[in-house]
Amino acid sequence: MLQRLYDWTMALSARKSAEIWLAVIAFVESSVFLVPADVLFLPMALARPERAWRYALVATIFSVLGGIAGWWIGSFAFDAIAVPILDFWGKLDTFNELKSGITFETILLMLVTSGFAHLPPIKVVTILSGAVHVNIWLFIVAALITRGARFFLLAWLLRRYGESIRHFIEKQLGKIAMIGAVVLIALFAGYKLLLAH
Repeated sequence: MLQRLYDWTMALSARKSAEIWLAVIAFVESSVFLVPADVLFLPMALARPERAWRYALVATIFSVLGGIAGWWIGSFAFDAIAVPILDFWGKLDTFNELKSGITFETILLMLVTSGFAHLPPIKVVTILSGAVHVNIWLFIVAALITRGARFFLLAWLLRRYGESIRHFIEKQLGKIAMIGAVVLIALFAGYKLLLAH
């Protein structure tokens, strides 16, 4: 099923309405959808590099709006909407583990790691933010910075290096980001441990 969703999302990049689809995918990725907006963003920015910054802006804005929707679901409709969504994608156990002892610092860390390495998926972070009642304005600012950093970094790489960087972005950048995310999480855990002693 995931492969079919991925293929369908990729096919959208060739349509005239691709920019609208980018906004839709960026929005729903942050609240209910599993396939990241990058799948649509990369081929669009490669096909029209002069619009890469514009696409990054669209993806950032709608990703943050989707994040606000995820926050709202977590805050006001957790049992009715969030539980079935998380259960459908097999993320309910992950969510429940994350929820215990969460702080704004932890949410900020997860927004960074999710933004750069999809760890954990952004929808989990946004719903979790609402469920533990993180201040909405702090959440919006953090989401703007972290999601914007990802899309504008991708836009810069694609404009500077073009098609030659695509394989690196699709295969290697994810691994590097994952390693960076793990290091960041380890540093944060070490910091919290030091504070506890």
